[in-house]
Amino acid sequence: MREKINFDKGWLFHKGDLKNEYPAYKGFSYLSAKTERAHIGPASIHYNDNPDCYNNNVLMVSDKWEQVDLPHDYIVGGVPENKYNSAMGFFKAENAWYRKHFTLGDEDRSKRIVLHFEGVCNQATVYLNSCLMKHSFTGYTPFDVDITDIVKFGAENILAVYVNAEQPEGWWYEGGGIYRHIWLVKTDLVSVDRYGIYAKPCKLDGDKWRVDCEVTVRNDDISDKLATVKGRILDAEGNEVAIAEGATEILCKDRSVVKYSFEVEEPHLWSPDDGYVYTMEAKVFVGEGEVDCDFVNFGFRTVRIDPDKGLFINENHYKIKGLCGHGDCGFMGKAVPDNIHKYKVQLMREMGANGYRCSHYPQSEILMDELDRAGFIVMDEIRWFESTDEGIDQLETLVKRDRNHPSVIFWSVGNEEVYHCREQGRRICETLMAKLRRLDDTRFVMTAVDRPDGATVYDVNDVIGINYNLPSYDHAHEKFANKGIFASECAAVGTTRGWYFPHDTSKGYLSAYDIERGYFGGREETWKFIFDREWILGGYQWIAFEHRGEAVWPRLCSQSGTVDLFLQKKDSFYQNKSFFTSEPMVHILPHWNWQGFEGREIAVWGYTNCEELELILNGKSLGRKAIGKCGHGEWTVAYEPGKIIMKGYIGGVEAASDYCVTSGKAHRLVLTQDTLEVKANGEDVAIFTCTVVDENGLEIPNAAIPMVDFTTTGDCRVYSTGSDVCDHSSLFNTSRRMREGRIGIAVKLGTNPDGMKLYAMADGLFGAVADVKVM
Repeated sequence: MREKINFDKGWLFHKGDLKNEYPAYKGFSYLSAKTERAHIGPASIHYNDNPDCYNNNVLMVSDKWEQVDLPHDYIVGGVPENKYNSAMGFFKAENAWYRKHFTLGDEDRSKRIVLHFEGVCNQATVYLNSCLMKHSFTGYTPFDVDITDIVKFGAENILAVYVNAEQPEGWWYEGGGIYRHIWLVKTDLVSVDRYGIYAKPCKLDGDKWRVDCEVTVRNDDISDKLATVKGRILDAEGNEVAIAEGATEILCKDRSVVKYSFEVEEPHLWSPDDGYVYTMEAKVFVGEGEVDCDFVNFGFRTVRIDPDKGLFINENHYKIKGLCGHGDCGFMGKAVPDNIHKYKVQLMREMGANGYRCSHYPQSEILMDELDRAGFIVMDEIRWFESTDEGIDQLETLVKRDRNHPSVIFWSVGNEEVYHCREQGRRICETLMAKLRRLDDTRFVMTAVDRPDGATVYDVNDVIGINYNLPSYDHAHEKFANKGIFASECAAVGTTRGWYFPHDTSKGYLSAYDIERGYFGGREETWKFIFDREWILGGYQWIAFEHRGEAVWPRLCSQSGTVDLFLQKKDSFYQNKSFFTSEPMVHILPHWNWQGFEGREIAVWGYTNCEELELILNGKSLGRKAIGKCGHGEWTVAYEPGKIIMKGYIGGVEAASDYCVTSGKAHRLVLTQDTLEVKANGEDVAIFTCTVVDENGLEIPNAAIPMVDFTTTGDCRVYSTGSDVCDHSSLFNTSRRMREGRIGIAVKLGTNPDGMKLYAMADGLFGAVADVKVM
């Protein structure tokens, strides 16, 4: 039966290339041309990687190897320097090696043994026992390495992975290393193929549905086999809903597809309001014996697009209130733990978003699962807009992996390509779309185009995706009157958390107010434009979270995120919430700690979904203002310390409010745990925020503390810290300068939940201690 074993623990790592001088002899060349081709260096089974060796019978090496666990990004811990690529976050890109020793028992001899790599940045070459096994050309598409024929049983195996991170694949921070999970998968020689289950629901009359299922079964034995596949549909509670089966003869060392159908009445529908998923289970039998069992999650939903009315899911209208996202996190680079992916989805949902764009590549498997459960409308994007063999292989892997996800509504086969406006681009697009439709014909295929007026690919796309370019929409709607149109990328407005002055390029900070216009469009301007046009399906705003790279020194990251690099909500988070949600809310900016600015005018803004806003300073009303859809309230106020309140009204009745109070001198540190759904499993990371309060307990939002020290007790450790996007010290420092009142702390949890605590200390202040709360 199938075993899926996490292979993340117990790796050895070496940063940098290792010099291999090839002997000038025929014997070496002869042996290196055989199956076991690696005879020197870390790829060789004979290489000594022991970092502290006491064995007199092996060759001692001076290469520095360290023990690491996966996921692992070896670039992000470096010190940024202005001489390195700004697109990559000013880090030095280096290559590296990984090695792992493992043993399989004799009981595995009759099984198929596969290593599944979810992602290695950027290019990877995999060796087992000195044998070349696989070369991956991309850092984003998962791949399998079948080691059945090469692996040893009852003896030690040496797995080596060479990572080339010096050749960038994108224009954002890419990191380097085995940054997603690796799985060791053991199956019978007759088994379900990787991504081999395809569930295809189709609505019939009334509440009746048919689910066509395709199961690809592989036979890795040396004799032909007759296999029977028994399928079941299970609901979210594990109850059996329907059964079906089919059989096939599979030639030796070949694959075959088994097809069967289910009938289901009144299924629980998936929607952006209810991320309900079912399980499709497939059991494989040879003779009377069960040899394999695999499953996927899927959902029941209908989707249609009316070019004049928009997007309908289950015949209910939805406007896409979406966000673009990269797959990294400021605290750990590309090596993002599963629970942080989940937390990022929670933050986006809290903001009111219902859409997510996987920009600009296949993202983690756990993230896709969470997007299903959270009811997101997903635009799933491939990295390479190429019809080469490699490009087609990457497309096929993405589609097979994600075609069961009910959240995936759009396939994007390219982003901002020069070829989108050329004849060659149209031909590439036609080839990719033809291949894609053979794999999945149930979704809309499009490209994200930043030169819409000259696009050649729009003629063949199912829907029209436009990046920015608001003046082009009405013309595109007229020209492609039979196709839906949406903003595949929009409103890239850079703002810095807590910076309420004009842009200051010398400091690297951008104004926190939504003041940008022009090609990229302001958030307010863009979303008003989208909501005013019923026929626009919606949009995907750039971007949900600040990400490293695409930076201008001294800043280390892009500033368009609604959540900052260290997972602190920015004013734009609440601005989006005012656009995306209906529950009454008000957010006031800036803070009200302007000591030394008495009498000077301060721009006070309010974000709300209420009809009116009123501003009150120290008990005196400064007037009410009507607020339109996607609008904001704005006052110019002479500063005086005290309390400033903003009230929101609907139908003349107060419905929500927000306020700021002038605080005193820094007195005490405070620690707050932001991620509550964490487990003591040796993998999860808990996120904390450190703030400062005065002696009355009022938070000081603009506090600047020269240094705060963090430490832990119990089975946990301070993994990383961050506050200022222009801080050039190592991410992994356990001491951090506080900027604008907040420091984020990532705490890596062990496996013993008892007694885990985080401490914060700073000169002249009372310290703080917090229990690390686990599920």
